[in-house]
Amino acid sequence: MIQADVSQVPLRMPNAAGVRAAARAIAAILPPTPLLPVTIGDTRVWVKAEMLQPIGSFKIRGAWWRLLSLPEAERAAGVVAVSSGNHAQGVAWAAKRLGMRATIVMPHDAPAVKLANTRALGAEVVLYERAPKEQGGQDRDAVAAELIAQGGGTLVHAFGDPWVIEGQGTAAIEIAAQLGGAPSRIIACCGGGGLAAGLSLGAPHAKIHPVEPVGWDMVGQSLAAGEIVPAAPDAPRTICDALQPTATKPINLAVLQNRAEPGVAVTDAEVRAAQRFAFANLRLVVEPGGAAALAAALAGKVPLDADTVIMLTGGNADPAAYAATIAGHD
Repeated sequence: MIQADVSQVPLRMPNAAGVRAAARAIAAILPPTPLLPVTIGDTRVWVKAEMLQPIGSFKIRGAWWRLLSLPEAERAAGVVAVSSGNHAQGVAWAAKRLGMRATIVMPHDAPAVKLANTRALGAEVVLYERAPKEQGGQDRDAVAAELIAQGGGTLVHAFGDPWVIEGQGTAAIEIAAQLGGAPSRIIACCGGGGLAAGLSLGAPHAKIHPVEPVGWDMVGQSLAAGEIVPAAPDAPRTICDALQPTATKPINLAVLQNRAEPGVAVTDAEVRAAQRFAFANLRLVVEPGGAAALAAALAGKVPLDADTVIMLTGGNADPAAYAATIAGHD
């Protein structure tokens, strides 16, 4: 276990005022994503369709707020990010709109659609080997640090950044406006905890349920332990490529401790069932990582009521894998 030393937490902590400021900035360039009703069992709940963002993911929120908040001198030096694909596209989209250079460190086995979309937005992609070090794998953060040392630029972390956290929390501001009041709970797909942390700031009276893949539930384990617990070196494979950081960050744990509900883990089979449910009942394409929260709701792993909101966080699905899932050939 890695002790969550408060000295590691950045001096600039994300806050509710920052979420509100980010929401105003995002509303100026992006329309709200739909909040759609759906019935699960005997309960009508709501889903927030973030796959309908321009990049197909909620990650556009945090990326835009982070890059927009950079001083002019830092913008001139460009940005570097690490991502399996959705944060990559968010940073690339924001950088293109602001006329900035973006370099993205991505795993060699990232879905082809995410690699192609990131490059199409004008970002330079640097691939790294995602595998245990003893098997020739690389530390993606070390790769990013080396790029910054060589060419400069600001690191835009996918979840452990205060501006990114605030940007992700803007979804909660939209939800409250669309519901006409605060949600009772928000069920959120969880990788490193950036979305869950942001939602907890943007919806301070709602219960926040982080949902992770089985074997990669290090945010849930960290919340239970009160310290950072990394994923095991032999963590199982998961179809949720977007939810595989090896550990959360002190800043995320600091925001979520004493705030988030206990973490929930879902299986690949439950995630595939959620993808099929979204297709059949909502006519929405949801990638595996984007369906984790819905999977938890469908599997009865979280309580539901009329003011529950489920985050559908991304729709950048691999076409062949998605077709097989919808056809039941998995």
